[in-house]
Amino acid sequence: MKTPKSYYLALIGILALASCKDDDTRSCTQCSNEQTIDFELCREPNGNASVNGQDTGTDYDVYLSGLEQEGTSCN
Repeated sequence: MKTPKSYYLALIGILALASCKDDDTRSCTQCSNEQTIDFELCREPNGNASVNGQDTGTDYDVYLSGLEQEGTSCN
């Protein structure tokens, strides 16, 4: 069965629009570890991680990966 080109173009357009997001948004999650009290981890608009409102100066993904390696869970 052949799929029309217009289907692929529409799919590409939808994916492109869905991947565009407002870069000025801040998204947060709660994290916990047996050795610390619960804390809020946020992805700042500049891509850095912040903990309880304090910018760490570290890329969010790098910071989160380090937390997970130390047994911290964020959801």
